[in-house]
Amino acid sequence: MKIKGKVHKFGNNVNTDEIIPASYLNTTDPGQLARHCMEGIDKNFSKIVKRGDVIVAGRNFGCGSSREHAPLSIKGAGVSCVIGRSFARIFYRNCINIGLPILESKEAARRIRVNDRLKIDTKRGTIEDITLKKTFYAQKFPPFMQQMISAGGLMKYIKKKKSKIRLRT
Repeated sequence: MKIKGKVHKFGNNVNTDEIIPASYLNTTDPGQLARHCMEGIDKNFSKIVKRGDVIVAGRNFGCGSSREHAPLSIKGAGVSCVIGRSFARIFYRNCINIGLPILESKEAARRIRVNDRLKIDTKRGTIEDITLKKTFYAQKFPPFMQQMISAGGLMKYIKKKKSKIRLRT
């Protein structure tokens, strides 16, 4: 998957309550959640984020509760990829499950700046900072995870697989 976007940068230990405050957990509608995405840390984020933009974060992004609302709000806001130094494991897996690309790269997280423009190739694990004229590397996803993300998440991937099996029989 190839992605292009502008960077929004966050620091270390951004928790799920900061990504989507608990008072908005009465829905799983990504559009509704998007209006409050990152509200606990940046009240203007939902007003300035554009479809295709990228979040770059420090250590332990998505820590706290295991709510899947956090990555749903990020994806619903139009963010195309999250890059971080490290992620809370459940948050990481929830991103994959909903089809939101997520990449770990210590150097990229440290060097990329707010408003930099990125070109990302998840298949190759490359993060090209067009602004800095620098390429960073992340571990690329195995083929089945690439297919899962491209399908739009785990459930869509399973449905797609099931329909292919039915067509063969």
